Amino acid sequence: MTEQALLLVNLGSPASTEVADVRRYLNQFLMDPYVVDLPWPLRRLLVSMILIKRPEQSAHAYASIWWPEGSPLVVLSRRLQEAVKPHWTQGPVELAMRYGEPSIETTLTRLAGQGINQVTLAPLYPQFADSTTTTVIEEARRVIRERGLSLQLSILQPFYDQPEYLEALAASARPHLEQDFDHLLLSFHGLPERHLHKVDPTGSHCLKSDDCCQRAEGAVLASCYRAQCMRTAAGFAAKAGLRDDQWSVSFQSRLGRAKWIEPYTEARLDELAERGVKKLLVMCPAFVADCIETLEEIGDRGREQFVEAGGEELVLVPCLNTHEDWVQALVKLCSRAPLAL
Repeated sequence: MTEQALLLVNLGSPASTEVADVRRYLNQFLMDPYVVDLPWPLRRLLVSMILIKRPEQSAHAYASIWWPEGSPLVVLSRRLQEAVKPHWTQGPVELAMRYGEPSIETTLTRLAGQGINQVTLAPLYPQFADSTTTTVIEEARRVIRERGLSLQLSILQPFYDQPEYLEALAASARPHLEQDFDHLLLSFHGLPERHLHKVDPTGSHCLKSDDCCQRAEGAVLASCYRAQCMRTAAGFAAKAGLRDDQWSVSFQSRLGRAKWIEPYTEARLDELAERGVKKLLVMCPAFVADCIETLEEIGDRGREQFVEAGGEELVLVPCLNTHEDWVQALVKLCSRAPLAL
């Protein structure tokens, strides 16, 4: 029987909290044309300017959430890999990072060297975006092409609305939802608006109407990150039994001066505190593993902002990480991954 390897891929992390390692990581990340979608000369100029001060600032942020075992994102992804192994009986389960180590190139090359010729590629991003899903797939294809590897890929599709994922999300949050709270904020990672317009096959989506994302279907829904986030939020709320007035959606992690999708998490934190919300729960469903964007941006800075604005308590609900329901859901989703053309 031919072995089918499973390759889990997450974003990545600096090798350490040293400024030089953070600079190296940020350079690789920001120079990806799917992340900063500018012509190479402009991208190089912009990234070089960002790298003057940003690495030191980011190094401090990473240091504030770094674990003794290393980067939380990498450690949690390793734990997920180990949790999945007993349930994926088709072949080995490997882990790679799009940026940093272990790299997609090293991992695919090693699998091919072991005689594996079929790989299920699993980008660990529930919602589609060029800067997450596409760049992982294209990097894998580049490695196979340039290395001349005899590997056939099956690719996990975005699973933002899949019942197994939504049920796992609800199960992981249930202990927090069973406690008293005033409001739940679902904070997704943000994207520049132009990223959405660029991949819109109709050229007519994002018309600023209130129900644009709710009406999205077909090819538009398949490519619209914001619409998929809204579907995740609504599906989760339904699974969790939440009323419409108990939750809302926002987008975090803005970078630069470009217009990003709204509403912004920073603004929502102030608005909710000013509205009288005292105990706020925050979930980050664009991430399946806790990382700097959840632990530091929301868990530390977001909590401080909310309290300063008049709130009393911000509780960060952990990501799926290695929750048993998520492990089971991921295996089922990956087993249905279609063969790439």
